[in-house]
Amino acid sequence: MSNIYPIFDQMLSREDKEALLGQRGVMLWFTGLSGSGKSTVAVALERELHRRGRLCRILDGDNIRSGINANLGFSEADRKENIRRIAEVSKLFVDTGIITIAAFISPTEEMRQMAAEIIGRNDFKEIYISTPLEECERRDVKGLYAKARLGEIKNFTGISSPFEAPMNPDLSIDTSAVSLEESVRMLLALLGIE
Repeated sequence: MSNIYPIFDQMLSREDKEALLGQRGVMLWFTGLSGSGKSTVAVALERELHRRGRLCRILDGDNIRSGINANLGFSEADRKENIRRIAEVSKLFVDTGIITIAAFISPTEEMRQMAAEIIGRNDFKEIYISTPLEECERRDVKGLYAKARLGEIKNFTGISSPFEAPMNPDLSIDTSAVSLEESVRMLLALLGIE
């Protein structure tokens, strides 16, 4: 069968783009409960990478669910499709040489493995923000956990829907025990950035 996507053969390669940027594209996939600190750590890392002249992009629930995934709810099927779409978009960023930071609950091992397969195992770093449920509930500025405990929010991860902790994350950070600065330092070390 002939190549039905002939433009791919004419496009610049990932290596060309990484050479231009002077960096390697990689996915840092943050997983953890709501309120665990995923977005806070992601923003701090983005700022430090920017300060060091590295191009990166954060993808999180706010910027994805208000746009590309606005039509999805929180059923099991919709959550899986949410992660699939995020992974497909992330692969485009990574293949462009961008350090990509995804901050999503992604509650099951199956979902995270699917994302790793789409993005590519060599480009996928799983970061478990392992902050305990009690601390996540204490930090809950939106009152989501309280509403979930009252039954006002259905399928809420950690309360009425399960969260499967990663079996072998590349890095685990409990933000109730590790400072934001130390979290960023640990992530820079994982990336091999001094």
